[in-house]
Amino acid sequence: MLRAPKQTGRFGTMQDYVIYRRVSTKEQGRSGLGLDAQDRDIALFLERFSEVPYRVLATFTDVLSGADGDRPELSAALDLCRKSGATLLVSKLDRLSRKVSAIATLMEDKRVSFRVAQMPYADNFQLHIYAALAEQEREFISARTKAALAEAKARGTRLGGLRDKTMQRNAAIQANATARAEKVAGIVLPLRDAGKPLREIADHLNRAGVQTARGGRWQASQVKRVLDRLKAR
Repeated sequence: MLRAPKQTGRFGTMQDYVIYRRVSTKEQGRSGLGLDAQDRDIALFLERFSEVPYRVLATFTDVLSGADGDRPELSAALDLCRKSGATLLVSKLDRLSRKVSAIATLMEDKRVSFRVAQMPYADNFQLHIYAALAEQEREFISARTKAALAEAKARGTRLGGLRDKTMQRNAAIQANATARAEKVAGIVLPLRDAGKPLREIADHLNRAGVQTARGGRWQASQVKRVLDRLKAR
């Protein structure tokens, strides 16, 4: 990860941060996506993972859709980072963008460095891979949901009512779980085939910086659910 130039003062070197948050109107009330949750992640990073001493120069917040490419507050935050040499700090990678191309462009900007609170040890290469996998996962979920709806329509299921909305939600949940299982299959299956216990597989995922669906650490029970889902494919 690129490091921002540090300021020197009477207390020694200083790590400067510019915080960026993004939320849509719909997301503000959702657990894990609201501003309060982002603030908690950032505070935890600063407390436990940041170099010290540090200071926060400013906080910028956009309230708009993740698909909206026009983010005036992000532009302002990046401008301040370029001028001050501060590091841009976000809670999750998708707060910057859900597009791999946008993340890659930001990484190529030599005047900007950034950190992701939920992935405190990730370098640029790991963040790029994570963004690519997340984009692939969203495309897969969308395709699978559309396929499930098409199959339901072919069976004569009436679409458009409450039942259809429930079916769409269930299909999306199942597709999401399957996509996440397939994303870690390349790590989990070879280890299991080699006879590694569930706990050791979970430890391997944690050491590799792979997060669970909720952004936490892996447990043996979660590895078992992934294996069960992969067997049911």
